[in-house]
Amino acid sequence: MNQTRKLTYTAILAAITTASSSVVYIPLGFAKIFPIQHFVNILAAVMLGPWYAVMSAFLTSTMRNLLGTGSIFAYPGSMIGAFLAAFLYQKTKKLSFAAIGEVIGTGILGALATYPIAILLLGQEATLLGFIPAFTMSSLAGALLGFVMLKVMVQNKSFSGMLQMKIK
Repeated sequence: MNQTRKLTYTAILAAITTASSSVVYIPLGFAKIFPIQHFVNILAAVMLGPWYAVMSAFLTSTMRNLLGTGSIFAYPGSMIGAFLAAFLYQKTKKLSFAAIGEVIGTGILGALATYPIAILLLGQEATLLGFIPAFTMSSLAGALLGFVMLKVMVQNKSFSGMLQMKIK
C-alpha cells in the first residue's frame, strides 16, 4: 500500500474515531472508557503498520481533546496500545497477537504511563495501579471488536486488496 493511501486511511480512521467519541464512551472516575479507540487501533495496526497506527491514535486523541470529548489520558494509552498491537502483528502476522498487544499496551503499559500525568500535570490523587482496570476493560472490549471485524473482513472478498494478511 503506498504512502498516500496509508495517510488517507489514517485520516479517515482518526475522523471516524473522533466522530464516534461523542456517541460511545463510558465515564469512569476522571477517565473515560472509550472502546472504539481500541477497535480502530487494531484495524490500523493490522492494515497500516506501527507508525500509521500511532499517528491515527495521536490524531484522534488530539481532536477529542480539542472537541472536549476526551482527556489527556487518551494519549499514552491509545498510542502505546496502537504501537504494541502493530509491532506484535508485524512480527508474528497473527491477529490474536495484535489484540493482545492492544490490551497489554493500553491496559497495562498505557495505564502505568498515565499515572505521572495524573500526579504531576493535573495534581490529582491517583494510585499507581488505579488506571489498569478501566484501561484494561476498555481495551479488551475494543480489541475483541477489532479482532472480530478483521476476521469478517478476511472472509469478505471485497476487502482482499486492503488486507494482505495471514490470520491465525
